[in-house]
Amino acid sequence: MPNEIQVRIAGIEDIETIAEFNTAMAWETEQKQLNPSTIRRGIRTVMEDSDYGFYVVAEEDGQVVGCLMITYEWSDWRSGRFWWIQSLYVRPAFRRRGVFKRLHDFIKAQALGWPEVCGIRLYVEQSNHVALDAYRRIGMKPTAYRMYEEKL
Repeated sequence: MPNEIQVRIAGIEDIETIAEFNTAMAWETEQKQLNPSTIRRGIRTVMEDSDYGFYVVAEEDGQVVGCLMITYEWSDWRSGRFWWIQSLYVRPAFRRRGVFKRLHDFIKAQALGWPEVCGIRLYVEQSNHVALDAYRRIGMKPTAYRMYEEKL
């Protein structure tokens, strides 16, 4: 029987694994190849400057099996900070085993310790029904907002 999933804040030693996960996710979801040095530099930047956010990893038997990144958005309407879940990835062999729920429970508990955090948000591909169902199961609800972007 597998050991319980443990969740912790990621450290510098996790950069290669997180880069591997981000690369796999980009290919899996968008058939996009990431530049390895750019993704490693991006991850390291977050780890070295907490103003950008932080990473969380889930482990089983000492192997990292999932991760996510939290970034911040200030809401003047709420005078509070939203935590955005980004770069969420779970190794395929560990999907549908509660890894995301454990990651979410961990960040929710962390967020509850910071009075300025007013909510947790994420974005998801509209056609990703497996993910949509997972987010609903843990209590997240769709919002009335649509996301737009302008690439520079």
